[in-house]
Amino acid sequence: MRSSKLLIAVSVTALVLCLGLPSFAADGAATFKAKCAACHGAEGQGKVGPALKGTSKTADEIVTLLTTGDEGKKPPHKKAMGGLAADDAKAVADYVKSLK
Repeated sequence: MRSSKLLIAVSVTALVLCLGLPSFAADGAATFKAKCAACHGAEGQGKVGPALKGTSKTADEIVTLLTTGDEGKKPPHKKAMGGLAADDAKAVADYVKSLK
């Protein structure tokens, strides 16, 4: 009996992992405000850095810039943004694209 309960628990765990857990998406707005707003403004209106509101860059281009950097840019965007996981970068990019 004990082994059957263990088998059921393992099976349910495997099923959940295969189907995926509920998504706890990164909060792009909060991450933006914490890491980007000092230069780009709280609403992406621009400050020290350029305005991002209405940017022509695609979300994928923003993710690439945040995760790999671009030698042609000024710091901090010469290099990847420290402490920013790919999921967080995607959430920030989606947030930036939502700014109108």
